[in-house]
Amino acid sequence: MAAGRTGAKRDTWVAQGGQYEYRVLTLPRTTSRNDARQMLTEQAEYGRWELARSVLYVGGERRVWLRRKIIRVRSTLAEVDAG
Repeated sequence: MAAGRTGAKRDTWVAQGGQYEYRVLTLPRTTSRNDARQMLTEQAEYGRWELARSVLYVGGERRVWLRRKIIRVRSTLAEVDAG
């Protein structure tokens, strides 16, 4: 039941123009798992990024897609009539 409500929230958010911005990181095979984990944790904590996808290639290179919501701020000021 909770999944249904979450899906409805997402549908409403998308209908209102909600979008994500993406960042693709390529990690060489020489990057240790601990270093990669630390880097991704910092991106999540300070940049508000979340992990969208991760692929490990045959040669050991890892490609990571991060995403975060684009937040558009609407003005709360009332329009002033010139009349």
